[in-house]
Amino acid sequence: MQIKDIFKKKGSERLPITKEEIAKAARILRDWRAARRPLDSRLQSDEIYWQGRYGSQAPAQVRDLGCSAWMFNSIANRHADMMDHMPTCTCLPREQSDREQAEMLSQIIPVILDRCGFEALYSDHMWYKLKHGVSAFGVFWNNRLENGFGDIDVRRVEMSNLYFDPSVRDLQQSKHLFLLAEVDTEELEQSYPAYFERNTFKTDPEGIFFGADDGKTLVVDWYYKKTVDGRELLHYCKFADGVVLYASENDPVYKNRGWYDHGMYPIVLDIMYPEQGSCFGFGMIAVAKQPQIYIDRLDANFMEYADWASKVRFWAKKSLGVNQEDFLDLDQRIVEVEGDIEEEKLQQIRVGTFDQGLLTLKKLKIDELKETTGNRDVSQGSLSGGITAATAIKALQEAGNKNARDVIAASNRAYIGVVQLVIELIRQFYSGARTFRITRENGYEFLQYDNAGILEKEVLQANGATYMRKPVFDVAVRARVANPLTQEAANEFAMALYDKGAFSPEQRQQTLIMLEMMDFDGIGKVKQMVREGHAV
Repeated sequence: MQIKDIFKKKGSERLPITKEEIAKAARILRDWRAARRPLDSRLQSDEIYWQGRYGSQAPAQVRDLGCSAWMFNSIANRHADMMDHMPTCTCLPREQSDREQAEMLSQIIPVILDRCGFEALYSDHMWYKLKHGVSAFGVFWNNRLENGFGDIDVRRVEMSNLYFDPSVRDLQQSKHLFLLAEVDTEELEQSYPAYFERNTFKTDPEGIFFGADDGKTLVVDWYYKKTVDGRELLHYCKFADGVVLYASENDPVYKNRGWYDHGMYPIVLDIMYPEQGSCFGFGMIAVAKQPQIYIDRLDANFMEYADWASKVRFWAKKSLGVNQEDFLDLDQRIVEVEGDIEEEKLQQIRVGTFDQGLLTLKKLKIDELKETTGNRDVSQGSLSGGITAATAIKALQEAGNKNARDVIAASNRAYIGVVQLVIELIRQFYSGARTFRITRENGYEFLQYDNAGILEKEVLQANGATYMRKPVFDVAVRARVANPLTQEAANEFAMALYDKGAFSPEQRQQTLIMLEMMDFDGIGKVKQMVREGHAV
């Protein structure tokens, strides 16, 4: 059945989702938007502050005064940390029989994410998270991708367009979730010609929609959970200004199974510094804003003092008898005066000695900003004492990066949530074989994959009873790209082991015992080479 045919049904049968249900959902959305205004105001204020300091929207007085970039440096440095530790995943089976499927998923999921432009998406996501304290990934099934064949679509969701119950601590506990988007009205009419009523855009009964005068229409993607026969289903409805564009409950294909089989909202929140009793958090602007303001106020005062102290100015009595234009013209060799010039009639204005304690205060404020944002000098490679070895530098940086590691760990947890949703969409929609190009050390190969191996299946037990089993996978995360210093430290570590004879054939057993107590990237391959005697 075509989607448009669902909305052509007539007779006594009443569709589950009608204008009345849409009106109820619109009222819930209106109330949640009102409750979220303080957060939206804070997000907007922080962004205006950021743009006003470092962006193109900086007002003239800020540009003229100038502002130091200590806060920018802290956020940019942390962003570089996040990109150095950009995650990738390995799927781990919970049962022996699922090992092959886990290995194949581990190979194809990075390819799926690369198709979505995940590196650029992750970078934008991190900028927003670091500034505002929370950002959102969306993991959707998009029927328009792959020439209509459909594929997984991972993208960053604007927090200003995302609404759910503001009282819950876990987004998945919300009864409803709304995702808003402004869409060109003409494009919307072309996409839904069979059941789209153009004249409805001239009304706004719930006070939450934009009018049609600007050629844009506010379209709402409404996700909601409903319990049917003891099962919690996730349903989906798209509507605009009271008009149902699509509803999974009105679609016989999805009415009894829900929109997504996994039953979860397709949104994953990534929080930096959490707030009690809220799904949201706060970011580095909230932490560094006030110290940055104090630093800039001191800088402004210092520059004002420098202007006074660096300009040669004079006290002069009105009876001085000096031609001021000639006196101020440095090209004049002779300045005519009337009468004698006495010291009491012309004196240079001298500014008092600068208080060095103010410089100390500024340094303390800079140190405060560095400490509170975790952007110490060592984390940027500024070291003293003649330290040059990569391992020593890396050790000092790691010791000073506890805050960064905590933020990275939180993002890795969000990444795990994204990968788990990707696996569930593969399970539901990859019914046909798809081809993936897998990069190897010596080139690449092509891998075909479908969901047959991870679908829920009936399993026969030894006693003759049967049960339904669905393969489940855990997700292990590791850094996708290591920075050059990390690679250099690993090289020095390997050479140190070699110099100590750890890879000599006669030391094989001792080396294996030592490797069992270690943990580093590629340790499995090293163990295998030692066991096979390849290392000499």
